Amino acid sequence: MGMPMTYILRLLLPCLTACLFCPPAWANEFTPAQRAEIVQILRDALKQDPSILRDAVNALQADDGEHQKMALAAAKDTLIDPADPVGGNPKGDVTIVEFFDTRCPYCRKLEPTMAELLARDHGVRLVYKDLPILGPASVLGSKALLAAQKQGGYEKLRDAIMAAPPQTTKAMIQDAALRLGLDWKRLEHDMDDPAIQARITANVQLARSIGIEGTPALVIGGELIPGAVDLFELRKTVATARGAK
Repeated sequence: MGMPMTYILRLLLPCLTACLFCPPAWANEFTPAQRAEIVQILRDALKQDPSILRDAVNALQADDGEHQKMALAAAKDTLIDPADPVGGNPKGDVTIVEFFDTRCPYCRKLEPTMAELLARDHGVRLVYKDLPILGPASVLGSKALLAAQKQGGYEKLRDAIMAAPPQTTKAMIQDAALRLGLDWKRLEHDMDDPAIQARITANVQLARSIGIEGTPALVIGGELIPGAVDLFELRKTVATARGAK
């Protein structure tokens, strides 16, 4: 017995879609009439069974997820730099790598959730990855944090900047640094250290290599979690990573 046409199209749709919208070189050999015929076949198939499109999208997403897992596995040995700022328990049995932008509203939304996780679970190490993608004010904030790290003040200045208005300025950073007892002149000088810019550049390149498209982004175990997740999801992912050890 032959296979139903909708079943055949369900199998072929991802390939046909790729040919039409992301065409390889040989796809240019289709004539306009042939392309029109393929489009009509797709339209007819979707009218008969709209779930075909859903299945095709799910298949493409699964493929993207597999590529992302491979990228994370490839970056395993370079994901964490010994120079990265660390919060929580530096010797924790589960590591969360947080890519964040000081001006990102979703990163700020994640702050109390992450603080509660660290308060409840003393086996979590939190590695900070400054990823200033929202403009010059974000870069300024990241440079200030990495400069403060040299004085042992990364986390306390981070808390201050994340709690302040998002349009970070040097005056705001200076005020916060002085309140926190940091050496402002040293901090201001260190912000221009080429090594700090190099670290930011390395974070951006790393984020791209593992498919991070925005902030916040968390890497826990072998999983990449985009966005500000709630405490339940965060604890569940940490538990899964801990159980996999």
